[in-house]
Amino acid sequence: MMTPATATDVQYWDTEPHHHEEGASTTIGFWIYLMSDCLMFAVLFAVFGVLGQSYAAGPGPQALFELHLVAINTAFLLLSSLTFGFAMLSTLAGRQGPAMMWLGATLVLGLAFLAVEIYEFHHLIHLGAGPQRSAFLSSFFALVGTHGLHVAFGCLWLVTLMVQITRHGLTGANIRRMTCLSMFWHFLDVIWIGVFTFVYLLGMI
Repeated sequence: MMTPATATDVQYWDTEPHHHEEGASTTIGFWIYLMSDCLMFAVLFAVFGVLGQSYAAGPGPQALFELHLVAINTAFLLLSSLTFGFAMLSTLAGRQGPAMMWLGATLVLGLAFLAVEIYEFHHLIHLGAGPQRSAFLSSFFALVGTHGLHVAFGCLWLVTLMVQITRHGLTGANIRRMTCLSMFWHFLDVIWIGVFTFVYLLGMI
């Protein structure tokens, strides 16, 4: 039979609030999102692997890709990952001015990457090599275009974060947001290295 002391203990433990570290659920939720994005890009890479040589008597990678332009675009994205790293270091040191400067540099490099990619897509379509031309081009536009949309979303997120930091400073919430965006941006960098290697370099061999 339960003693009064035991009953009190049970009641105490049932009503005791559970404390979790602030922002822990945000970080876990964002990791789950990144894992789902990994699966989506894995599918897109698999589709390109299957359809990447189905040219339908049309032009292939060697006739279409300008490798030097893609290399410049790759440099833009790699540098943007570096500038974001400097922004995070400045943020953790509590230096708002330098953090905003590095975030601005990251935004400029991200927009430069998008500008080059839009030019590449426009050039291919102008040559008659749009996504409807062959299975190879359909899978190419799907994979590279999806990555480009992610970069565009990242740039929009950057602008929003910079506005929040300007208004409220380097608060705990803004630091968490920047940490999530940092993971997202570096994730896009890793995906692009895969695109550059698997789509462009191997396509030119």
